Amino acid sequence: MTLLLNCQSLTKSFSTRTLFEDLCFSIFTGERVGLIGPNGAGKSTLLKILAGDEKPSAGIVSAKRGLKIGYVPQSCEFSDQTPEAVLLDSLKADERPDYEKELSAQTWLSKLGFTGAETSAKRLSGGWKKRLSIAQALILSPDLLLLDEPTNHLDLEGIFWLEKFLSREAPSYILVSHDRYFLQNMVNRIVEINPVYPQGLFSIDGTYLNFLEKKEEFLAGQIEQERSLASKARREVEWLSRSPKARTSKSKSRVGEAHELLNELSQVKGRNRQKKSEIDFAATHRETQKLLTAKNLSKDLGGRTLFRHLDFVLSPGTRIGLMGPNGSGKTTLLKIIAGEITPDQGTIKQADGLKIVYFDQHRLQLPGNITLREALSPDGDFVTFHGQKIHINGWCQRFLFSTDILEMPLEKLSGGERARISIAHLMLQPADVLLLDEPTNDLDIPTLETLEESLVDFPGAVVLITHDRCMLDRICNNLLALGNPDLNESFVDYAQWEASLKNPAAEKQKEKKQQQKAEKIKLSYAEKKEYDQIEESILKLENEIKNLNHELENTSQSPEQLQLICTQVGLAETRIEQLYIRWEELEKKQKSL
Repeated sequence: MTLLLNCQSLTKSFSTRTLFEDLCFSIFTGERVGLIGPNGAGKSTLLKILAGDEKPSAGIVSAKRGLKIGYVPQSCEFSDQTPEAVLLDSLKADERPDYEKELSAQTWLSKLGFTGAETSAKRLSGGWKKRLSIAQALILSPDLLLLDEPTNHLDLEGIFWLEKFLSREAPSYILVSHDRYFLQNMVNRIVEINPVYPQGLFSIDGTYLNFLEKKEEFLAGQIEQERSLASKARREVEWLSRSPKARTSKSKSRVGEAHELLNELSQVKGRNRQKKSEIDFAATHRETQKLLTAKNLSKDLGGRTLFRHLDFVLSPGTRIGLMGPNGSGKTTLLKIIAGEITPDQGTIKQADGLKIVYFDQHRLQLPGNITLREALSPDGDFVTFHGQKIHINGWCQRFLFSTDILEMPLEKLSGGERARISIAHLMLQPADVLLLDEPTNDLDIPTLETLEESLVDFPGAVVLITHDRCMLDRICNNLLALGNPDLNESFVDYAQWEASLKNPAAEKQKEKKQQQKAEKIKLSYAEKKEYDQIEESILKLENEIKNLNHELENTSQSPEQLQLICTQVGLAETRIEQLYIRWEELEKKQKSL
């Protein structure tokens, strides 16, 4: 393995707040590192330092000569230009001819699933902006890729795609993620930044599960170390209290050792004092068995049917996870349950006085210039929780905020810290039904685990949208799959839903059900003629591409001619792809006869 990066005594502070100090670690080729840690530990800042976008307060980052680093930030925004133009802008400093740059841009866009029909990078969804940002980094052929929360804004199918893509295209990377299944599948080393460790970080080779085992062993050993030091300290304190005033040089040496021991004990105690957010949703404890009943719900949006004939009941203890790709209607269904929009068909019957609390994925939009104090307690120094007044100092500590930063503006806080503020607002509202749309974005793993425990204990009903597979497994007792309006399927757990995607027999069964419902329509004369000619058309285009590739090997061609040939190859490949899609459509239609 070749050393790519070496970090010595890295420290980063903002004003009076220290994110981390004296971090030392190295990165080698072939390492796929998962960088984790509590919110505010400085993970995103550390990636920016490694990428060269930010300077450390102290310490050195030494890189291999000529090391190229690709960086994918947590938030990806683009100007109003095509995705191809975005990639070509990234290649401005590249000395290759223009036609090679254009071919490279088109190749990477194709690898990342872009069709070429996208007209504006600015108007892409969050998931597609993330894909474009990854292409922007990889087109420069980096030796090391840095990814900050790459699964944010991706649906589960997008995460499956990303796992395969990174395994194939990025041999060395550091990624910040709180998605525990993604970490388990994608990394061969875990590095946690956390003041609970003596050196400020803990690094273990292997999977995320390996890391959890080693971490548990280490922390158990550290607790045992505290007990041992406490026992020694008691003996030394007793000795100090009865030691004569006139000390020998030997006894003076023992006094120094005793003070060092007490100092070490204090440090170990501080590290062992781990804190978690205290998340506890306020419930009304209603005894009604049917909180909400939905019958025959249907909804069309933008001329497309999202779902139809959908039935479900929300009772105390019901915890439904909504599954399906982006655009399948998950958020729309939450808004229908919340009463924000109406279904095109069907009814929703609520229990009298039902209290529904809706957590929007875009969260409470608080201005960055207000302080943490104003955000947590906008009506004064007290909040009312479970009928009791709680002072702002106690309320902020409940969410792991120090009282020292109450006057800090929100723009200085991490995404995870702002997410905890949103959950604090949510907890103040008594609820029978919790509707949660992507509540996990930016939350650290300890806070995620606490949130999961609170939702499991919540006596009301929960309807949840999340791409966090671990949370789905821990919380939900029913998964409702959207995406196919003619097939509203329920699953008992995430594993069963995933198996349905991978099991060809299950897919064939789905197709059979759809075919039974679909009206049988014969191929028209023109469609049959088109179907019979598609294979021959594909063969002609493949031969055309073969001939064009031979022309590309001719070194006497001018750059303009080569560019024209590359364009012709791309057009032919696109046409072949379109013909295959059309062939499949006609074949399915013919089989339904």
